[in-house]
Order: sequence, then structure tokens, then C-alpha cells
Amino acid sequence: MVGEPLGTTPAATRLWKALVSPHHDVSEAERATPRRSSGSRRVAKHRLTRRNTVRGVQLVGLTAALAAAAGTSAISISSTSNATTAPSSSSVNPSLESMTAARIERRQLASRDLSRFDLSLEAATKSSAAQLAAARAAKLSATATLTARRAIALQAAKEAAVAKAAAQAKAAAAAKAAAAAKAAAAPKVVLPTTGYHLTARFGQGGGRWAHNHTGLDFAAPIGTPIVSVMAGEVIQADFEGAYGRQVKVRHADGTVTSYSHMSEFTVSVGDSVAAGDQVGAIGVTGNTTGPHVHFEVLPGGGDPIDPEPWLREHGLNP
Repeated sequence: MVGEPLGTTPAATRLWKALVSPHHDVSEAERATPRRSSGSRRVAKHRLTRRNTVRGVQLVGLTAALAAAAGTSAISISSTSNATTAPSSSSVNPSLESMTAARIERRQLASRDLSRFDLSLEAATKSSAAQLAAARAAKLSATATLTARRAIALQAAKEAAVAKAAAQAKAAAAAKAAAAAKAAAAPKVVLPTTGYHLTARFGQGGGRWAHNHTGLDFAAPIGTPIVSVMAGEVIQADFEGAYGRQVKVRHADGTVTSYSHMSEFTVSVGDSVAAGDQVGAIGVTGNTTGPHVHFEVLPGGGDPIDPEPWLREHGLNP
């Protein structure tokens, strides 16, 4: 027997009952007519079977249409003759399920690996940034230290230069003061040699000179030092004929003093000498009969004058 559709309206129910009723297509005349022989019954039965088969198919289609129209969720149809049952559930292929699970697992593994790679890359980036920052900080610190050291060294060099300049200036001032003190303490005029005796004076005549004598002769042993009588500059140190080895010194007032017959020179042209500085040594060079120094005084570098008065004027008595 075919059940009623679930969830249908009353009108649909009445229509359903009219369709599924086993005698709805048999007329009243047929119902009142007595049954025929067995042969007729077999023909009628065959026709009834064909009708029932067609009716079953029609009922299935009509039931689906009614269910769609009424919005039913489920239709229960049972038939003893040609009812067919739909499979309750579709079978699942185990191989397909296994492949799906494997794909899901691979995706999950790939996602985890990608997450780990991202974390590792982020950590490496942070570490690299930290190392770079540390290197920059170290470089800046080293640069600052080097700059500070250079500044300290430069300051020390400047201070050393200032101290050296001050020391040099102080030394120069001290030397100048010492020279001034020495000049102040030294005698302004001294005799040309020591341990002597005069053997000839100015204007003295004789066969030893072509003219009268032009200076004073201070006789002393060979090698006795000869000194400048005043401070001045050496303008000559050379061999001068009859005068032998001769040195001339120009003094500040323009006076020139001459020292002849030396055995050696101890100064050169251009040297500065103070009163009492050695200029040579007594000898016998030139026209002479014994070791002595021939001393002359030439005011302004001109003709010689008598050295004795000149020495006396300067506080000396030869």
C-alpha cells in the first residue's frame, strides 16, 4: 500500500486518495456486472496488472510533483508490486578518502613549514639588524675615541710648541742678558798681548824699516796669544808682504787695529770678536828680526797714529 505524502495540504491529501484508490478507474456498470469465466478473469487480471504497473509509475512521478509543490521534506512510498527503494547512502571510495587525507596533511605540513620559515627569517632579520646596529655603535664609539685622542694629542702638541717657544724665548733673553752682562763686565780696551816688552815705538827710524816706524812692537815668545784690543769685526786675515801674517779688526767707532808677523790665525774674515778674544799668535813672519806683534791704530781705516796715546786715552799704559 502506498502511504500518504507527509506534510501535505488537505486538498493534496484528497487528490492523493483519489489517485491511489484501487477502484477509481472502474465504472459503476462494471462493478454491477457479474464476473465472467476464468478466461475472462485472466484477461482482466492481465489488463489490471498492466494498469497497475503504469499507475505505479505515474504515482511515483505525481508523488514527487506533489512533494515539490507542497514543500515536503520527505515522501514515504511503499508498493508491493513495483516499489523501488533508493540507496540510503552512497558508498565512499577508501582510496579517495586516503588521498584526500594525505593532501590535507601535506597542506598542514607545508603551512607549518612556511610558518617556521617565516619565524626563522624574522628572527634572522632581527639578529642581522641587531648585529648591524651593534657594529655601527662600535664604529661610532671607535671614531669618537680616535677623535678624542687626536684632540688630546693636538692640544698636547700645541702646549708643547708653546712651551718650547717660551723656553727658546727665555733662553734667548737669558743669552742676550748674559752677553750684555759680559760686555758690561769685560774691559772695553785691552793690550794686544801679555808677557811682552816694547822693542820699537811709533816714528822711530832705523835701517830695519823703509820709513819711520808706524806702530808699537810687543816682543814675546813665539806662540804667545794675540788678542783684539776692542770688540769688532775681522776684515782681514791674510799674508801681507813685509807684515807677514796680518789680521785687521774694524771697531764700532770706525777705528781699525792691525796685528802683524803672526805665526798663525785663529779667526777668519767676517768673524765678530770681543775685547780680549784671540785672533792669532806671535811669530816671525814677514820682515822681522825676532818674534813680536807689530800693533797699529788706524782711525777710520786711514793712516796710522801713535798707539801709546790712544791706549792711554782708553785707560791703558803700555
